[in-house]
Amino acid sequence: MDEFTAEFMKQFGPDVTRNLSTTLGLKPKAARQVAPAVIPMILGGLKRQMQTQGGPDRLNHILNKYGSSDVLDRIDEEMSTRAQQADPDPRLGGLLGESGVQATQVIGQRFGIDPQKLMSLIPMLAPLILGALSKKRDQGGSGLDGLASMIDRDGDGDILDDIGGFLSQGLGSGGGGGLLGGLLGGLFGKRG
Repeated sequence: MDEFTAEFMKQFGPDVTRNLSTTLGLKPKAARQVAPAVIPMILGGLKRQMQTQGGPDRLNHILNKYGSSDVLDRIDEEMSTRAQQADPDPRLGGLLGESGVQATQVIGQRFGIDPQKLMSLIPMLAPLILGALSKKRDQGGSGLDGLASMIDRDGDGDILDDIGGFLSQGLGSGGGGGLLGGLLGGLFGKRG
């Protein structure tokens, strides 16, 4: 598990897990494993946005628009509201695109959860993850450049290798390999 995911789960994991269990009916063990599998998807979407839409300035724009750290003070309310949305969008607009739907299906298969039930999952977690990233940017001392470096962990600007590492750690081994390979085949575009 990468440092950001570990830090997020340490600070917010109990509240997030409880809310996923309550609102989506997940068993506690599955709820504890799902968030660390989704966080890399959000980081990967941000990385793709940085690659294709203007680097760290694009990351800053997304965090300023969607990443209020205030949401971390009202996790229960935020997750409950998002879970009740009539038409949840796991694509998160342009951030994940179709990969959000594919990720939902993969996570559902990996954890034995109906993917339809999980359509709210990514929209429930995204504001919290973006809020935590905003907080890290504003209070972490390393600023935007440090945050951009964290998202592109190996500094090569390539999303597939980082996301593959994140997902294999988040999803764990044992039954996820074939799903992971299929997901990475189409997730974030092909290498140019």
